[in-house]
Parts: sequence; C-alpha cells; structure tokens
Amino acid sequence: MGMLQEFKSFAIKGNVIDLAVGVIIGAAFSKIVDSLVQDIIMPLASKIFGGLDFSNYYIPLNHQGTHLALAEAKKAGAVFAYGSFITILLNFLILAFIIFQMVRLINKAKHVALKKEESEASAPAPTPEDILLLREIRDQLKK
Repeated sequence: MGMLQEFKSFAIKGNVIDLAVGVIIGAAFSKIVDSLVQDIIMPLASKIFGGLDFSNYYIPLNHQGTHLALAEAKKAGAVFAYGSFITILLNFLILAFIIFQMVRLINKAKHVALKKEESEASAPAPTPEDILLLREIRDQLKK
C-alpha cells in the first residue's frame, strides 16, 4: 500500500474529521470567550474596583515610565505586560469552566441514556399471546 493510500485512509477516518471539527469550533468558541472577558467581565470588574483596567498593567523594563499606555510603552522598549497575562488567564479559566460544564452535561445525558437502556434490557419481554393460551390449555387439561 502506497503512502498516499495510507494517508487517504487515515484522513478519511472519523476520528480525524471529528478532531478537525472540534478544533474549528474551539477556535470560534475562544473568540466568544475573549469577547465575553474583554467586553463584559473586564468592564464590570473595572467598574466594581474603581477603574481597574488589567490590559494596561505593565512593568517597564527600558525606563519608559508607567504613565504611558501599554502600546506606547511597547514602542519605547521592552515591558513586562502582566495585565495582558491576567486577562488571558481569566479567558482560560472561563473557557475551562464552560468546557467542564459541557462535558458534565454530556456525561449526565450519557448516564441517563445508559440507565434507560439497562432498564429496558433488564425488563423481561412480555410473553406472547399464543404462549399464554397454550399455558391456559395446559392448566385446564391438568384439572
């Protein structure tokens, strides 16, 4: 079997396609979470904590001074932008929590479906009508 055939059989397998779909949906979902953090959560945190804006927090490493905005400070030299890290960390925590909840719901749904299948499998099948009639005839003949 040639390498091209092997690659074709590998690429067509369901797992690879499922993985590709998952990566694409994950990338789109991360944009949603980024927007949630930057446009909703961080402004609320800023309002609650009195104008706190994590995205512009940095430590200058090239004597820029802390009065500049982060973009201007980066132009002037190296900076330790820990505010961006805090924002990205918050994005990750929210994303991880949402994925945890999704997996939890999926597992719960699988568990319910499995229990339903088990209860259906454990319940005895109803006795056919002809067997019941034959049993009645047998019982009558015994009397």
